[in-house]
Amino acid sequence: MSAPPTPSSRPVVTEREARRVAEAAREQDWRKPSFAKELFLGRFRLDLIHPHPLPADEDVQRGEEFLAKLRDFCETKIDPAVIERDARIPDEVIDGLKELGALGMKIDTRYGGLGLTQVYYNKALALVGSVSPAVGALLSAHQSIGVPQPLKQFGTQEQKERFLPRCARTDISAFLLTEPDVGSDPARLATTAVPDGDDYVLDGVKLWTTNGVVADLLVVMARVPKSEGHPGGITAFVVEAAAEGVTVENRNAFMGLRGIENGVTRFHRVRVPAAHRIGPEGAGLKIALTTLNTGRLSLPAMCAGAGKWCLKIAREWSAAREQWGKPVALHEAVGSKIAFIAATTFALEAVLDLSSQMADENRNDIRIEAALAKLYGSEMAWLMADHLVQIRGGRGFETAASLAARGERAVPAEQILRDLRINRIFEGSTEIMHLLIAREAVDAHLSVAGDLIDPEAPLSAKARAGANAGVFYARWLPKLVAGAGQLPTSYGAFKREADLSVHLRYVERTARRLARSTFYAMSRWQGRMETKQGFLGRIVDIGAELFAMSAACVRAELLRSRGDHGREAYQLADAFCRQARVRVEELFGRLWTNTDELDRAVVRGVLSGTYTWLEEGVLDPSGDGPWIADTGPGEDPPADVRRVIKKTGGAVDQGA
Repeated sequence: MSAPPTPSSRPVVTEREARRVAEAAREQDWRKPSFAKELFLGRFRLDLIHPHPLPADEDVQRGEEFLAKLRDFCETKIDPAVIERDARIPDEVIDGLKELGALGMKIDTRYGGLGLTQVYYNKALALVGSVSPAVGALLSAHQSIGVPQPLKQFGTQEQKERFLPRCARTDISAFLLTEPDVGSDPARLATTAVPDGDDYVLDGVKLWTTNGVVADLLVVMARVPKSEGHPGGITAFVVEAAAEGVTVENRNAFMGLRGIENGVTRFHRVRVPAAHRIGPEGAGLKIALTTLNTGRLSLPAMCAGAGKWCLKIAREWSAAREQWGKPVALHEAVGSKIAFIAATTFALEAVLDLSSQMADENRNDIRIEAALAKLYGSEMAWLMADHLVQIRGGRGFETAASLAARGERAVPAEQILRDLRINRIFEGSTEIMHLLIAREAVDAHLSVAGDLIDPEAPLSAKARAGANAGVFYARWLPKLVAGAGQLPTSYGAFKREADLSVHLRYVERTARRLARSTFYAMSRWQGRMETKQGFLGRIVDIGAELFAMSAACVRAELLRSRGDHGREAYQLADAFCRQARVRVEELFGRLWTNTDELDRAVVRGVLSGTYTWLEEGVLDPSGDGPWIADTGPGEDPPADVRRVIKKTGGAVDQGA
């Protein structure tokens, strides 16, 4: 067998080339309607989400039966204090989850999975995550972005039959994209997969491989060099973690999620059969992004669960703790935080359930909805946890172990704050999510007028774009002037215990206002629009609030129609919408009145060393070493720290 070529070094790419790679990986077409896309275009399509879609009866029965077993397992077999103390999930817990079928929640029953819907998968994650976010992360990384999801969407029948039964019951999977010097800029991916006969030979290093320390199967993104018969490009592979040349070099430790099995994985001349390639060469990024369209819903599921727990603790504690003759909850400064937690938890669950049910029905394109759910859920859950710590005061800053040691209830408030912090970075940081959603939100504009603002587009293309834009905007702009939101009788079906129709009218009016603001910004900045990240972030945040308001109102009406706490749901939806409207108006004010230009000038000064005098008077306790480790391809001597899960047996009573 011939020796494969020497792996190439990291590609050197320009900013424009990096953007082209990211753009090529986008799903270009909109074959199905999208509520959120229409919202950003100034069109409030309530008909796309109301009446609220519902799961089939058999899906509910199957889901509820599993949730009952999972709840019992979480209550009797998982000790979150032990996971936090030892910084690892015990083998018997992982083994028990396997026996329960929790690894195969989203895998079809024909491959040995449970075949749960997205709605019930998310309910399961919220339940598990409330007990131990580390266990929630293990299950989520395995099924949301690990081997099962990309194979479900892009795998061959042979690949599904080979790998999915293993993933359903015995094998943990992980997703490996990030590298020490590559985060959200995949154009610079350095890991290579060089064709060699019927195999590919992988070389490279992957960082922050969630589940990578314990995984049996890996989804690896690697660059295939272009050659005769090989179009090349970033490509996805299923790799056996126990294959020769695969080494887990380090198990990383973090401020939160102490039980997470996240590491650094090295590939040195690892042979992968061509039959294990997912999709064609060059389709890796598209596969990754498409997988994340629904995979991102796992994070807001655990965020919604965290909100429920924060509300429970805030309620119990603030009723028991008295200050100046009355419970602290009755002091407005504390009460406003409790109201925020309650209203926001209701809205997060509304966004999650609506997006998940739309994913199950597959009638709508939910790429923006899922991204908004991830962005909004991770930001709001962090705020709720921060409010809980503040409500608890000194006890909120104290660890659960310390509280227990001195005889008080072991409430891990500080832990949930640490655990939730990563969600603002996981699976696309808040800043990247802003850019990703903004790109989708302006897609209609770029489709008709993109060449007008592209400095490299030829004059002929600009002329065509000008003609197309003239037709599009002649039809679109007049519709932004007036709408149903200006009619006092609109959405009257939502005028019940509380009047939610006023909020839906506000959403309709504000969606048109948002679209006008976006159009004005594109006209003003044209090709420089992509550099206005502060503006784009605020546009997206406004859209997120409007989506959450819509979901909250629709959920409240659903609960009312089913006789399920309808009065209380309307009250919570009303409170949330009023809170959200305050935030929206503030964001609109900051679209045009902000310090973005001044901030950029200050940043240039910081980077040039202009303000180094401001750093005087302190010492830096950081250790020595490079900012980014040198992790070039090749063999590395450190011992393999991969953890093999031992089968303990008898962890779950299957007859339960």
